[in-house]
Amino acid sequence: MFLHHLKKSSLILETRLGAYFGTRLISSSDGDKRIGNLNKHENIKAALDQKQKLRKTFRTLTTLNHSVPLAARAAVSKDESREFMAVFPDIVRDITDKTKEYNGKDISNWFAKALQYNVPRGKKNRGLATIITYKKLVATNELTDQNLRLCHILGWCVELLQTMLLMCDDVMDGSQTRRGQPCWHTIEGVGLSGINDALMIENAIFWILKKYFSEKEYYTRLLELFHEIIFITIVGQAGDLKTSSNKVDSFSMEMYKTIAANKTSYYTFYLPVALAMNMAEFKHPEAFRQAKTILLEIGHFFQVQDDFLDCFGDPETTGKIGTDIQENKCSWLAVVAMQRANDSQKSVMLECYGSSDPEKVSKVKKLYKELGIPNTFAIYEEESYNLIKTQIQQTSKGVPHEVFFSILNSIYRRKS
Repeated sequence: MFLHHLKKSSLILETRLGAYFGTRLISSSDGDKRIGNLNKHENIKAALDQKQKLRKTFRTLTTLNHSVPLAARAAVSKDESREFMAVFPDIVRDITDKTKEYNGKDISNWFAKALQYNVPRGKKNRGLATIITYKKLVATNELTDQNLRLCHILGWCVELLQTMLLMCDDVMDGSQTRRGQPCWHTIEGVGLSGINDALMIENAIFWILKKYFSEKEYYTRLLELFHEIIFITIVGQAGDLKTSSNKVDSFSMEMYKTIAANKTSYYTFYLPVALAMNMAEFKHPEAFRQAKTILLEIGHFFQVQDDFLDCFGDPETTGKIGTDIQENKCSWLAVVAMQRANDSQKSVMLECYGSSDPEKVSKVKKLYKELGIPNTFAIYEEESYNLIKTQIQQTSKGVPHEVFFSILNSIYRRKS
């Protein structure tokens, strides 16, 4: 019943967006198909409906011009953030002490430098989500200092994974900035050796897990979960790289959804919650299935936001310079643009998309605006947010609704 409602809600969203595009989008195993134009009456009604929605949201362009509402602010307190950061020096010390057993002091110092430069600089949403979720899953008497410390350590394992993935991604994409500073591989003396640093960070996760959780009943499940999520994410990265060598007219929404789920959703949203569930000794398969279904929906929502911010976000706020157009990424914007473009506009996309020429990049961004992509995104964000809230309310097993609402609200109308 839960999956039936979820599929119905997803179809409603696609149909509503299809109305705005002037076509109806139907997802199938063969990808998204455009099925005819709506009749004149439907087009007029759809346009009026969407115009009214835009008035209600008070946004003509993007979330960037709108302050985040109270309900959408992150549920993490300053004290919780400070407590989490206070554990990081211990993580560095544990890892570097272990490194000293196999290499000299120089390597240990280098590793410490790589950890301190790369790991704690971001928003740490994934690690903090592990902690916040655990606190909502267990009784107050289980929130002992020891359990909270273990949860903080588990959260830092998620942040180590995030760091490894970003370091590798920056090398593969040739990125220059990350989290408001030069990418690690661009630092003098690093270069391609940064890949080895990323591998060291990845494997340090499993040393930390062994050190602190090997006596726990759920230890094996933690190991399996990390291994599974790392594999899925690497598969997603491979899909992202492979599609980047194709022409923009070959991109489809089905292709985009697959890449977004594998590359982003699993490790960003499902992993932190699933780790907390295991630590809280959840074992019912249905609880994990429902959590995964909801969290992958939130992950797709997040990735669409990320694509929009890559193109229209402020680098001073996002901490990076967007390069999806130059790198020929199968992004939500590119897919929607090709769905809506006429033959002349498609020619512009085919000529300019994937080029590093600033003039051609500007032409793509100009075309996005001509096609109304920013307004479409604003509508998409509102529709998705409301539908995911409905889907959350339909869950019935295990995880309290407030866990999902907390995660969803923390990214709603985000600027970075």
